[in-house]
Amino acid sequence: MDVDKLRELADASENENALIALDAVMRMRRELERQEAVLVRRARNAGESWAAIASVLGVSKQAVHQKYGRGARLERKRGAGS
Repeated sequence: MDVDKLRELADASENENALIALDAVMRMRRELERQEAVLVRRARNAGESWAAIASVLGVSKQAVHQKYGRGARLERKRGAGS
């Protein structure tokens, strides 16, 4: 994760222009979502259970599995090819 990029976006999110600030927040959210997906994949590759990952994320095991499980990855791949 590019920490400098996140710092820059965090600074921009405090801009007096609400549209500039909103754009920065949206881009931070996307970057953090990408990083979360990477870390979930790393945790699974390290042998962590869906239940343990869900607990850290504060969601149900079913929710995290639905968002990051094999079926979700296949759906995202299909959607990218459309």
